[in-house]
Amino acid sequence: MSEGSADALVLSEVDAFYGDSHVLHGVSLRLGEGRLLGLLGRNGAGKSTSMNVTVGLLPPRRGTVTVFGRTVGGRAPEVIAAHGVALVPQGRRVFRSLTVRENLAVAARRPRDGGPAPWTLDTVCTLFPRLKERQKQMAGLLSGGEQQMLAIGRALMSNPRVLLMDEPSEGLAPQIVAEVMATIRRLKAQGLSIVLVEQNAKLVFDVADDIVILNSGRVVVDAPAATLQADNVDLRQHLGIY
Repeated sequence: MSEGSADALVLSEVDAFYGDSHVLHGVSLRLGEGRLLGLLGRNGAGKSTSMNVTVGLLPPRRGTVTVFGRTVGGRAPEVIAAHGVALVPQGRRVFRSLTVRENLAVAARRPRDGGPAPWTLDTVCTLFPRLKERQKQMAGLLSGGEQQMLAIGRALMSNPRVLLMDEPSEGLAPQIVAEVMATIRRLKAQGLSIVLVEQNAKLVFDVADDIVILNSGRVVVDAPAATLQADNVDLRQHLGIY
């Protein structure tokens, strides 16, 4: 992360548990304002758990979570959302029995500063024309790619300052993955601060400013993406790729 940039999101020395199972061990990461952080690791490394802690679905046992300098760790999900954090969850999880329009409308939130909302039904439908075409259709009848677009659009309707995306390419055809990644680039270009959780390291390196790799709930790599590529660092042992 470049010097002098503001921190949109900071996890500091976070420990997290599911029951008696210790999942995150002193995890620290920083997302710079307007930057994209790629969070990588093999299955079970702690990526989704880190996202769940950030949005308040799992309270940290130790450590802090701050959003633009405000401590939010352990707060209720709706309080953290009000601070400008939105999650595009793994598996999309759209409201299948609601229409596309209803899925979007139910998530609408004014920006925290009370200013004009950059994301409305109209602007989301401009970003995803297919959602406009299908806005009266039940979300459960959409294709996987359309449901992913709806999940992203629903998160944007809360007008977040920090967008967390958990495995957005999962289960999608290559052409749809390319569309999703192009959307992520556009959102980043508009100044949104993004954490991208992915199994596909190549996708992440194509868009990320910074890379954090988790292994067994610990940070094992934390560096600018360009540095890792320039140094030709072998990451296969951390990612389970051989």
